[in-house]
Parts: sequence; C-alpha cells; structure tokens
Amino acid sequence: MSSKILITGGSGLIGMRLSEMLIDQGYEVAHLSRNPDKVSTYKTFKWDVKEGSIDENAITYADYVINLAGASVAEEKWTDERKKEIINSRVETASLLYRSLKDANHHVKGFISASAIGIYGDSGDQLMSEESTYADDFLAEVCKAWEAAVWQVHDLNIRTVIFRLGIVLSDKGGALPQMAKPVKMMAGAPLGSGKQYMSWIHIDDVCRLFVKAIEDPQFEGVYNAVSPHPVTNKEFTRELAEAMKRPLVLPKVPAFAINWMMGEMSEVILASQRVSANKLIHTGFTFEYNYLEEALESFYEKED
Repeated sequence: MSSKILITGGSGLIGMRLSEMLIDQGYEVAHLSRNPDKVSTYKTFKWDVKEGSIDENAITYADYVINLAGASVAEEKWTDERKKEIINSRVETASLLYRSLKDANHHVKGFISASAIGIYGDSGDQLMSEESTYADDFLAEVCKAWEAAVWQVHDLNIRTVIFRLGIVLSDKGGALPQMAKPVKMMAGAPLGSGKQYMSWIHIDDVCRLFVKAIEDPQFEGVYNAVSPHPVTNKEFTRELAEAMKRPLVLPKVPAFAINWMMGEMSEVILASQRVSANKLIHTGFTFEYNYLEEALESFYEKED
C-alpha cells in the first residue's frame, strides 16, 4: 500500500514540484484548496482557513501531512495589512490542522512543515545552527509564531518535523528569476554591501528532503534546510552571471536605493544569513546540489 500524502500550499512553487516527485515515487497525493473545483491533477479537498473549516475526509485520508501554506513574503510591499496576512496565513493554517488532527479519528504518522531561516535575522558572518538565538525583526516574529503553531501537533504524539528553508532556487519562481532579470539585461550587480551571506537550497533538494522526512522516522524537530555552502551576495551575483554567460558591469546597488524601492521588505535581501546544514548532514541526507555553481547550471546550462 502506498502512503497517502496531504499537502497544504500544494499549488505553490515547492508544492507543485514536490507533488510531481511524490507521484513519481509511487505515493498518492492530495491537496487542500479553497476552491477544489479548479481543475487540478491531484485529488483535492476543500478547506477555508479564514472560516476555520476543513473537509474531515482530508484528515482521515492522510498518512502524512506536509504543510507549505503561507502568503508570500516577497510579492507585495509590507503594509500593516500585508504583515498581518503574512503571519495569520501561517499561524491559522497550522492551528486549523492541529485542531482537526486533535478531533478526528485519523492515522497520520507524521507532520512536516516549512518554516524559514528568517528566524535568525541579520546575523552577519556568524554561522547559525538550529540552537542559535532568534532575532526579533518582523520575519523572525513570523517564523517564531509559525513554528509555535506547528509544534502544537507534536503534543498529539505525531512525529513533527520543521524545515527552516533558505532561499529556494528554482527557475519557475521565487527569488532566482527576480535576481536573474537584471543580469539578463546586462545590468547585474551585487546588492547593498554584497558581503551579506545568502543561504540557499535547490528546489529538488528541498523536495527530496520532504520525502526523506516522510520515510525516515529519525527526523523529528527542527532542521535548517540549506545547502552546505552559503555564499555572499557578491559571489551569488558573480556565479549567476557566469551561469547565464553575461558580464557583470554595474557597481554595487547601494542599500539606500533598495530600501527606497522595497521599504522594510528590503531586509529580505540585505540581511546576512550564514546558516549551517550540519544537523541535516548528520541524518545521512545527501545533497544533489552542494555548490551554487552546480545548482545554477541545472537551470541555465539549457540556454546556450
């Protein structure tokens, strides 16, 4: 019997790729969606997080729940309204799942959720592990509230895993296409000082990690989901230009210009996050993409 995986946020960047990968490996996959009548390749159950309602068949269907739902941090300016939405979309999702699991007669063996390395804030050159102190800027507050809501599931004696995702690299969305745009137009430049660290992970490694957490019961608690080799923003920009076979012509884009364009959201780009993958490596997980060069080539070598 193949295990049944229920995914929230299944139509997002990671959710789409992960669903494909799970199906390829013989799992059954279902999504939770606000409008399940939309044409989907996957079995879809209805839920409405704002209303606090969920099709109870979804919970009884699942052997494992993968929680990826949450409003995008990078899509809109951070108005007070938007900030509320960013936090609530995560906390309310996790809390609704917790309440449903608490009340239903189910056979869920594991609950695996995304979080983010934003919890560490701007930590300069310091290498951050899962035990490092948390920051108290907006993104750190989001992650803390999110993880607290997810960790409630652990109280139900369900194996609970939280992956603090670094910058997920994909050519289908997320940060990479945004960073590639200026490089493509021969206007690539490091952002801010260029010295800030970026902890990244290839989307296929993220998805392989979620699959591994389903299959390997030693996974429990919090893990940094980042490749073993973080790079500075300057190195990232240089490698990206190389992979795209474009020159880097401009000097650095000054921090004040980025602040002016993006407001408070600029901390996503200007914060330095050098995050350790050691705990993950100790589980025996092997990365397909250890180095940035390999990861970028997987997206751009096709463009010759």
